Amino acid sequence: MTAAPGPITAHTPPRFSDPLPDAADVVVVGGGVAGVSTAWFLARAGVSVALCEKGRIAGEQSSRNWGWVRQLGRDADELPIMMEASRLWPELERDTGEDLGFRRSGVVYLHEDEAAAAADEPLLELARAHQLEVERLDRRGVEALVDGAPGRWHGALRCPSDGRAEPWQAVPGIARALQRAGASVTEGCAVRSLELQAGRVAGVVTERGPIRCERVLLAGGAWSSLFLGNAGIRLPQLTVRATAARTAPGPEVFAGCAADSGLAFRRRQDGGYSLALCDRHDHFLGPDSLRFARLFRQCLRDSWSSTHLRPAAPRGFPDAWTTPRRWAADDTSPFERLRVLEPAPSPGVAATIRRRLAERLPALAGLALTDVWAGMIDATPDVVPVLDAVPGREGLFVATGFSGHGFGIGPGAGRVMADLMRGRPTGHDLTRFRFARFSDGSPIRPGPAL
Repeated sequence: MTAAPGPITAHTPPRFSDPLPDAADVVVVGGGVAGVSTAWFLARAGVSVALCEKGRIAGEQSSRNWGWVRQLGRDADELPIMMEASRLWPELERDTGEDLGFRRSGVVYLHEDEAAAAADEPLLELARAHQLEVERLDRRGVEALVDGAPGRWHGALRCPSDGRAEPWQAVPGIARALQRAGASVTEGCAVRSLELQAGRVAGVVTERGPIRCERVLLAGGAWSSLFLGNAGIRLPQLTVRATAARTAPGPEVFAGCAADSGLAFRRRQDGGYSLALCDRHDHFLGPDSLRFARLFRQCLRDSWSSTHLRPAAPRGFPDAWTTPRRWAADDTSPFERLRVLEPAPSPGVAATIRRRLAERLPALAGLALTDVWAGMIDATPDVVPVLDAVPGREGLFVATGFSGHGFGIGPGAGRVMADLMRGRPTGHDLTRFRFARFSDGSPIRPGPAL
Protein backbone atom coordinates (compact mmCIF):
# COMPACT_ATOMS: atom_id res chain seq x y z
CA MET A 1 0.00 0.00 0.00
CA THR A 2 1.57 3.32 -1.09
CA ALA A 3 0.39 6.56 0.45
CA ALA A 4 -0.38 9.67 -1.55
CA PRO A 5 2.93 11.43 -2.38
CA GLY A 6 2.57 14.36 0.01
CA PRO A 7 2.08 15.33 3.64
CA ILE A 8 -0.60 13.62 5.70
CA THR A 9 -3.26 16.13 6.76
CA ALA A 10 -6.36 16.38 8.93
CA HIS A 11 -8.35 15.44 5.82
CA THR A 12 -6.46 12.17 5.32
CA PRO A 13 -8.90 9.35 6.15
CA PRO A 14 -8.04 7.57 9.41
CA ARG A 15 -6.18 4.31 8.87
CA PHE A 16 -5.53 3.18 12.44
CA SER A 17 -8.55 2.63 14.68
CA ASP A 18 -7.70 -0.11 17.14
CA PRO A 19 -9.84 -0.19 20.30
CA LEU A 20 -8.08 1.06 23.40
CA PRO A 21 -6.91 -1.64 25.80
CA ASP A 22 -7.74 -1.36 29.49
CA ALA A 23 -4.05 -1.79 30.25
CA ALA A 24 -0.67 -2.04 28.52
CA ASP A 25 2.94 -2.27 29.57
CA VAL A 26 3.71 0.98 27.73
CA VAL A 27 1.60 3.81 26.34
CA VAL A 28 3.24 5.84 23.58
CA VAL A 29 1.89 9.37 23.17
CA GLY A 30 2.45 10.54 19.60
CA GLY A 31 2.43 8.85 16.22
CA GLY A 32 5.49 10.40 14.59
CA VAL A 33 8.68 8.61 13.65
CA ALA A 34 10.10 8.61 17.20
CA GLY A 35 6.96 7.24 18.82
CA VAL A 36 6.20 4.65 16.15
CA SER A 37 9.81 3.46 15.99
CA THR A 38 10.06 3.08 19.77
CA ALA A 39 6.76 1.20 19.83
CA TRP A 40 8.03 -1.11 17.06
CA PHE A 41 11.16 -2.12 18.97
CA LEU A 42 9.20 -2.55 22.19
CA ALA A 43 6.59 -4.76 20.53
CA ARG A 44 9.29 -6.85 18.87
CA ALA A 45 10.73 -7.44 22.33
CA GLY A 46 7.40 -8.76 23.63
CA VAL A 47 6.27 -5.60 25.42
CA SER A 48 2.56 -4.79 25.14
CA VAL A 49 2.15 -1.32 23.63
CA ALA A 50 -0.74 1.07 23.08
CA LEU A 51 0.08 3.99 20.80
CA CYS A 52 -2.28 6.97 20.82
CA GLU A 53 -2.15 9.75 18.22
CA LYS A 54 -4.42 12.77 18.62
CA GLY A 55 -4.65 13.33 14.87
CA ARG A 56 -3.07 11.18 12.16
CA ILE A 57 -0.03 8.92 12.18
CA ALA A 58 2.80 11.03 10.70
CA GLY A 59 0.39 13.94 10.28
CA GLU A 60 2.86 16.55 11.43
CA GLN A 61 6.65 16.73 10.92
CA SER A 62 7.04 13.03 10.19
CA SER A 63 5.36 13.46 6.80
CA ARG A 64 6.35 17.12 6.21
CA ASN A 65 10.14 16.88 6.40
CA TRP A 66 12.66 16.71 3.57
CA GLY A 67 13.02 12.92 3.63
CA TRP A 68 16.78 12.94 4.19
CA VAL A 69 18.47 10.06 6.03
CA ARG A 70 21.82 11.69 6.67
CA GLN A 71 24.85 11.13 8.84
CA LEU A 72 26.75 14.04 7.31
CA GLY A 73 26.48 17.27 9.30
CA ARG A 74 25.23 15.76 12.55
CA ASP A 75 26.06 16.90 16.05
CA ALA A 76 29.07 14.98 17.35
CA ASP A 77 27.08 13.29 20.12
CA GLU A 78 24.14 12.55 17.84
CA LEU A 79 26.24 10.96 15.09
CA PRO A 80 26.69 7.49 16.68
CA ILE A 81 22.91 7.09 17.03
CA MET A 82 22.45 8.35 13.47
CA MET A 83 25.00 5.85 12.17
CA GLU A 84 22.96 3.11 13.83
CA ALA A 85 19.80 4.54 12.28
CA SER A 86 21.43 4.41 8.87
CA ARG A 87 22.00 0.69 9.39
CA LEU A 88 18.47 0.18 10.70
CA TRP A 89 16.57 1.73 7.76
CA PRO A 90 17.11 -1.21 5.34
CA GLU A 91 16.53 -3.66 8.19
CA LEU A 92 13.19 -1.99 8.90
CA GLU A 93 12.14 -2.43 5.28
CA ARG A 94 13.03 -6.10 5.51
CA ASP A 95 11.50 -6.76 8.94
CA THR A 96 8.30 -4.78 8.40
CA GLY A 97 7.75 -5.97 4.84
CA GLU A 98 6.79 -2.39 3.95
CA ASP A 99 8.09 -0.10 1.23
CA LEU A 100 9.55 2.81 3.20
CA GLY A 101 11.09 4.36 0.11
CA PHE A 102 14.61 4.00 1.48
CA ARG A 103 17.47 4.34 -1.00
CA ARG A 104 21.15 4.70 -0.11
CA SER A 105 21.81 7.35 -2.73
CA GLY A 106 24.14 9.75 -0.91
CA VAL A 107 24.00 13.22 0.61
CA VAL A 108 26.05 16.11 -0.81
CA TYR A 109 26.80 19.48 0.81
CA LEU A 110 27.57 21.83 -2.08
CA HIS A 111 30.07 24.68 -1.62
CA GLU A 112 29.68 27.90 -3.54
CA ASP A 113 33.11 29.23 -2.59
CA GLU A 114 36.22 28.63 -0.48
CA ALA A 115 34.57 30.06 2.63
CA ALA A 116 31.72 27.51 2.46
CA ALA A 117 34.25 24.70 1.99
CA ALA A 118 36.25 25.87 5.02
CA ALA A 119 33.10 26.09 7.15
CA ASP A 120 32.33 22.42 6.45
CA GLU A 121 35.85 21.18 7.22
CA PRO A 122 34.91 20.21 10.83
CA LEU A 123 32.22 17.90 9.40
CA LEU A 124 34.90 16.04 7.47
CA GLU A 125 37.08 15.74 10.57
CA LEU A 126 34.15 14.44 12.65
CA ALA A 127 33.27 11.86 10.02
CA ARG A 128 36.83 10.59 9.90
CA ALA A 129 36.92 10.33 13.70
CA HIS A 130 33.92 7.98 13.48
CA GLN A 131 35.25 6.09 10.44
CA LEU A 132 32.35 7.37 8.36
CA GLU A 133 33.20 7.57 4.68
CA VAL A 134 33.00 11.19 3.53
CA GLU A 135 34.81 12.49 0.47
CA ARG A 136 35.75 15.98 -0.66
CA LEU A 137 34.83 16.82 -4.26
CA ASP A 138 36.37 19.53 -6.42
CA ARG A 139 34.48 21.47 -9.07
CA ARG A 140 34.90 18.75 -11.68
CA GLY A 141 33.77 16.10 -9.22
CA VAL A 142 30.60 18.04 -8.45
CA GLU A 143 29.82 18.57 -12.12
CA ALA A 144 30.24 14.83 -12.76
CA LEU A 145 27.80 14.05 -9.94
CA VAL A 146 25.16 16.80 -10.15
CA ASP A 147 23.67 18.10 -13.39
CA GLY A 148 23.61 21.74 -12.30
CA ALA A 149 24.43 25.16 -13.68
CA PRO A 150 28.04 25.11 -15.00
CA GLY A 151 30.47 26.70 -12.57
CA ARG A 152 27.84 27.09 -9.88
CA TRP A 153 29.65 25.14 -7.16
CA HIS A 154 33.27 25.34 -6.08
CA GLY A 155 33.26 21.87 -4.50
CA ALA A 156 31.37 19.65 -2.08
CA LEU A 157 31.40 17.09 0.72
CA ARG A 158 29.71 13.78 -0.07
CA CYS A 159 28.67 10.90 2.16
CA PRO A 160 27.91 7.96 -0.18
CA SER A 161 26.25 5.82 2.52
CA ASP A 162 23.63 8.43 3.36
CA GLY A 163 20.15 7.97 1.97
CA ARG A 164 16.60 9.12 1.50
CA ALA A 165 13.13 7.78 2.30
CA GLU A 166 9.54 8.83 1.67
CA PRO A 167 8.14 10.48 4.83
CA TRP A 168 4.43 10.09 4.01
CA GLN A 169 4.76 6.32 3.54
CA ALA A 170 7.61 5.35 5.88
CA VAL A 171 6.04 6.02 9.28
CA PRO A 172 2.55 4.70 8.39
CA GLY A 173 4.30 1.62 6.98
CA ILE A 174 6.08 0.98 10.28
CA ALA A 175 2.79 1.58 12.11
CA ARG A 176 1.05 -1.10 10.04
CA ALA A 177 3.82 -3.54 10.90
CA LEU A 178 3.51 -2.47 14.53
CA GLN A 179 -0.15 -3.51 14.50
CA ARG A 180 0.79 -6.87 13.01
CA ALA A 181 3.31 -7.25 15.86
CA GLY A 182 0.42 -7.04 18.33
CA ALA A 183 0.39 -3.39 19.41
CA SER A 184 -2.73 -1.23 19.35
CA VAL A 185 -2.50 1.92 17.22
CA THR A 186 -5.28 4.49 17.51
CA GLU A 187 -5.63 7.74 15.59
CA GLY A 188 -7.98 10.52 16.67
CA CYS A 189 -7.36 9.72 20.31
CA ALA A 190 -5.67 12.42 22.38
CA VAL A 191 -3.96 11.57 25.64
CA ARG A 192 -5.13 14.33 27.95
CA SER A 193 -3.03 13.72 31.03
CA LEU A 194 -0.90 11.38 33.09
CA GLU A 195 -2.12 9.43 36.09
CA LEU A 196 0.52 9.44 38.83
CA GLN A 197 0.59 7.60 42.14
CA ALA A 198 3.29 8.48 44.67
CA GLY A 199 5.29 10.20 41.95
CA ARG A 200 5.27 7.31 39.49
CA VAL A 201 3.25 6.60 36.37
CA ALA A 202 0.08 4.58 36.91
CA GLY A 203 -1.60 5.24 33.57
CA VAL A 204 -2.93 7.88 31.22
CA VAL A 205 -6.30 9.46 30.62
CA THR A 206 -7.33 9.69 26.99
CA GLU A 207 -10.38 11.36 25.52
CA ARG A 208 -11.86 7.86 25.20
CA GLY A 209 -11.03 6.69 28.69
CA PRO A 210 -8.10 5.60 30.87
CA ILE A 211 -5.35 3.09 30.12
CA ARG A 212 -3.43 1.54 33.01
CA CYS A 213 0.32 1.30 32.48
CA GLU A 214 3.61 1.62 34.32
CA ARG A 215 5.58 3.39 31.58
CA VAL A 216 4.73 6.22 29.20
CA LEU A 217 6.74 7.60 26.32
CA LEU A 218 5.96 11.18 25.36
CA ALA A 219 6.92 11.63 21.71
CA GLY A 220 4.63 14.57 21.03
CA GLY A 221 6.84 16.73 18.84
CA ALA A 222 5.74 20.36 18.91
CA TRP A 223 3.14 19.56 21.61
CA SER A 224 5.51 17.97 24.14
CA SER A 225 6.28 21.05 26.23
CA LEU A 226 2.57 21.90 26.51
CA PHE A 227 1.69 18.34 27.60
CA LEU A 228 4.41 18.28 30.25
CA GLY A 229 3.55 21.76 31.49
CA ASN A 230 0.07 20.56 32.37
CA ALA A 231 1.74 17.98 34.62
CA GLY A 232 3.92 20.64 36.26
CA ILE A 233 7.06 19.61 34.35
CA ARG A 234 9.15 22.28 32.61
CA LEU A 235 10.67 21.42 29.23
CA PRO A 236 12.22 24.30 27.25
CA GLN A 237 11.06 23.83 23.67
CA LEU A 238 9.98 26.21 20.92
CA THR A 239 8.77 25.71 17.36
CA VAL A 240 9.68 27.15 13.98
CA ARG A 241 7.77 26.96 10.71
CA ALA A 242 9.57 25.57 7.69
CA THR A 243 8.13 25.45 4.16
CA ALA A 244 8.78 22.80 1.52
CA ALA A 245 7.53 21.93 -1.95
CA ARG A 246 7.55 19.14 -4.50
CA THR A 247 7.78 19.12 -8.25
CA ALA A 248 6.24 17.02 -10.96
CA PRO A 249 8.43 14.13 -12.22
CA GLY A 250 11.47 15.29 -14.15
CA PRO A 251 14.95 14.27 -15.30
CA GLU A 252 17.41 12.91 -12.76
CA VAL A 253 19.93 15.63 -11.95
CA PHE A 254 21.12 13.74 -8.86
CA ALA A 255 19.77 10.54 -7.33
CA GLY A 256 20.18 11.57 -3.70
CA CYS A 257 19.93 14.62 -1.43
CA ALA A 258 21.91 17.81 -1.83
CA ALA A 259 22.00 21.37 -0.51
CA ASP A 260 23.98 24.57 -0.76
CA SER A 261 23.47 27.74 1.28
CA GLY A 262 20.13 28.51 -0.35
CA LEU A 263 18.36 25.40 -1.65
CA ALA A 264 17.95 21.77 -0.60
CA PHE A 265 16.68 19.17 -3.04
CA ARG A 266 15.96 15.45 -2.94
CA ARG A 267 15.09 13.02 -5.68
CA ARG A 268 11.79 11.33 -4.83
CA GLN A 269 10.53 7.85 -5.51
CA ASP A 270 7.89 9.25 -7.88
CA GLY A 271 10.53 10.93 -10.07
CA GLY A 272 9.95 14.47 -8.80
CA TYR A 273 11.94 16.46 -6.26
CA SER A 274 11.30 17.71 -2.75
CA LEU A 275 12.63 21.25 -2.33
CA ALA A 276 13.20 23.65 0.56
CA LEU A 277 15.07 26.82 1.41
CA CYS A 278 18.07 26.41 3.69
CA ASP A 279 18.04 29.99 4.94
CA ARG A 280 14.43 30.67 5.91
CA HIS A 281 12.20 29.65 8.79
CA ASP A 282 9.65 31.49 10.93
CA HIS A 283 9.11 31.66 14.67
CA PHE A 284 5.72 32.71 16.01
CA LEU A 285 6.11 34.61 19.27
CA GLY A 286 4.13 33.24 22.21
CA PRO A 287 4.29 32.85 25.99
CA ASP A 288 7.07 30.24 25.77
CA SER A 289 9.14 32.56 23.57
CA LEU A 290 9.37 34.86 26.59
CA ARG A 291 9.56 32.11 29.21
CA PHE A 292 12.49 30.37 27.52
CA ALA A 293 14.17 33.42 25.91
CA ARG A 294 17.33 33.22 28.00
CA LEU A 295 17.91 29.56 27.16
CA PHE A 296 17.37 30.09 23.44
CA ARG A 297 19.52 33.22 23.25
CA GLN A 298 22.56 31.52 21.68
CA CYS A 299 20.43 29.48 19.28
CA LEU A 300 18.64 32.62 18.08
CA ARG A 301 21.93 34.48 17.71
CA ASP A 302 23.35 31.66 15.55
CA SER A 303 20.29 31.60 13.28
CA TRP A 304 19.33 35.28 13.39
CA SER A 305 19.75 35.91 9.67
CA SER A 306 17.45 33.04 8.72
CA THR A 307 14.81 33.37 11.46
CA HIS A 308 11.78 35.54 10.71
CA LEU A 309 9.85 36.52 13.84
CA ARG A 310 6.06 36.62 13.65
CA PRO A 311 3.94 38.36 16.32
CA ALA A 312 1.59 35.52 17.19
CA ALA A 313 0.87 31.90 16.37
CA PRO A 314 -2.47 31.01 14.80
CA ARG A 315 -5.23 30.06 17.21
CA GLY A 316 -4.87 26.57 18.62
CA PHE A 317 -1.12 26.24 18.00
CA PRO A 318 0.86 24.88 20.98
CA ASP A 319 2.31 28.28 21.95
CA ALA A 320 -0.53 30.52 20.81
CA TRP A 321 -1.39 33.26 23.30
CA THR A 322 -4.88 31.83 23.80
CA THR A 323 -3.93 28.15 24.13
CA PRO A 324 -4.79 26.88 27.64
CA ARG A 325 -1.78 25.89 29.76
CA ARG A 326 -3.70 23.81 32.30
CA TRP A 327 -6.72 21.54 32.01
CA ALA A 328 -8.26 18.68 33.97
CA ALA A 329 -8.43 15.09 32.84
CA ASP A 330 -12.15 15.45 32.14
CA ASP A 331 -11.71 18.68 30.13
CA THR A 332 -11.37 18.91 26.37
CA SER A 333 -7.63 19.36 25.88
CA PRO A 334 -5.77 21.56 23.36
CA PHE A 335 -4.82 18.34 21.55
CA GLU A 336 -8.46 17.72 20.67
CA ARG A 337 -9.09 21.30 19.58
CA LEU A 338 -6.38 21.11 16.91
CA ARG A 339 -5.91 17.53 15.74
CA VAL A 340 -3.17 18.16 13.18
CA LEU A 341 -0.69 21.02 13.27
CA GLU A 342 -0.51 22.06 9.61
CA PRO A 343 0.54 25.70 9.23
CA ALA A 344 0.12 27.67 6.03
CA PRO A 345 3.31 27.93 3.93
CA SER A 346 5.43 31.02 4.46
CA PRO A 347 4.39 33.79 2.05
CA GLY A 348 6.71 34.19 -0.92
CA VAL A 349 8.71 31.04 -0.30
CA ALA A 350 7.30 29.14 -3.29
CA ALA A 351 8.42 31.89 -5.66
CA THR A 352 11.89 31.92 -4.13
CA ILE A 353 12.11 28.14 -4.46
CA ARG A 354 11.21 28.36 -8.16
CA ARG A 355 13.81 31.06 -8.79
CA ARG A 356 16.61 29.27 -6.95
CA LEU A 357 15.75 25.98 -8.62
CA ALA A 358 16.11 27.57 -12.07
CA GLU A 359 19.42 29.21 -11.09
CA ARG A 360 20.96 26.02 -9.74
CA LEU A 361 19.37 23.20 -11.74
CA PRO A 362 18.39 24.50 -15.19
CA ALA A 363 17.28 21.03 -16.28
CA LEU A 364 14.43 21.30 -13.74
CA ALA A 365 13.48 24.92 -14.39
CA GLY A 366 10.31 24.06 -16.29
CA LEU A 367 8.91 21.64 -13.72
CA ALA A 368 5.69 22.67 -12.00
CA LEU A 369 5.48 22.82 -8.22
CA THR A 370 2.62 20.42 -7.58
CA ASP A 371 2.40 21.02 -3.84
CA VAL A 372 3.70 23.50 -1.25
CA TRP A 373 3.33 22.85 2.47
CA ALA A 374 4.76 23.79 5.87
CA GLY A 375 5.44 22.11 9.17
CA MET A 376 6.30 23.12 12.71
CA ILE A 377 9.73 21.95 13.86
CA ASP A 378 10.13 21.28 17.59
CA ALA A 379 13.46 22.71 18.73
CA THR A 380 15.46 22.67 21.97
CA PRO A 381 17.91 25.38 23.07
CA ASP A 382 20.90 23.28 21.95
CA VAL A 383 19.25 21.88 18.79
CA VAL A 384 19.53 18.22 19.78
CA PRO A 385 16.73 16.04 21.21
CA VAL A 386 15.79 15.01 24.71
CA LEU A 387 16.06 11.22 25.05
CA ASP A 388 15.65 10.40 28.71
CA ALA A 389 13.54 9.42 31.66
CA VAL A 390 11.98 12.39 33.46
CA PRO A 391 13.55 12.90 36.89
CA GLY A 392 11.05 12.64 39.72
CA ARG A 393 8.37 10.96 37.58
CA GLU A 394 9.24 7.29 37.58
CA GLY A 395 8.02 5.55 34.45
CA LEU A 396 7.81 8.71 32.31
CA PHE A 397 10.14 8.97 29.33
CA VAL A 398 10.54 11.66 26.68
CA ALA A 399 11.78 11.63 23.08
CA THR A 400 11.27 15.07 21.60
CA GLY A 401 12.98 18.24 20.35
CA PHE A 402 14.65 16.69 17.31
CA SER A 403 15.06 20.19 15.90
CA GLY A 404 14.51 19.32 12.25
CA HIS A 405 16.80 16.28 12.35
CA GLY A 406 14.29 13.68 13.51
CA PHE A 407 13.13 11.74 10.46
CA GLY A 408 16.42 10.11 9.54
CA ILE A 409 17.51 9.38 13.10
CA GLY A 410 14.04 8.15 14.12
CA PRO A 411 14.71 4.40 13.99
CA GLY A 412 17.95 4.80 15.94
CA ALA A 413 16.27 6.96 18.57
CA GLY A 414 13.42 4.47 18.74
CA ARG A 415 15.74 1.55 19.38
CA VAL A 416 17.57 3.55 22.07
CA MET A 417 14.35 4.57 23.81
CA ALA A 418 12.94 1.04 23.69
CA ASP A 419 15.99 -0.33 25.51
CA LEU A 420 16.08 2.60 27.93
CA MET A 421 12.44 1.95 28.83
CA ARG A 422 13.17 -1.73 29.36
CA GLY A 423 16.09 -0.97 31.69
CA ARG A 424 18.60 -2.36 29.22
CA PRO A 425 21.92 -0.84 28.06
CA THR A 426 21.35 1.51 25.14
CA GLY A 427 24.82 1.16 23.64
CA HIS A 428 25.24 4.94 23.45
CA ASP A 429 26.29 7.74 25.77
CA LEU A 430 23.06 9.72 26.30
CA THR A 431 24.56 12.40 28.55
CA ARG A 432 24.09 15.07 25.88
CA PHE A 433 20.38 14.22 25.61
CA ARG A 434 19.44 14.18 29.29
CA PHE A 435 16.23 15.90 30.39
CA ALA A 436 17.85 17.96 33.17
CA ARG A 437 20.53 19.64 31.07
CA PHE A 438 18.56 22.89 30.80
CA SER A 439 18.06 23.18 34.56
CA ASP A 440 21.23 21.78 36.14
CA GLY A 441 23.51 24.69 35.29
CA SER A 442 25.17 23.02 32.32
CA PRO A 443 26.35 25.37 29.56
CA ILE A 444 24.19 25.31 26.44
CA ARG A 445 26.21 24.16 23.47
CA PRO A 446 24.13 24.43 20.27
CA GLY A 447 24.61 21.72 17.69
CA PRO A 448 24.23 22.16 13.93
CA ALA A 449 21.84 24.91 12.88
CA LEU A 450 18.18 24.18 12.17
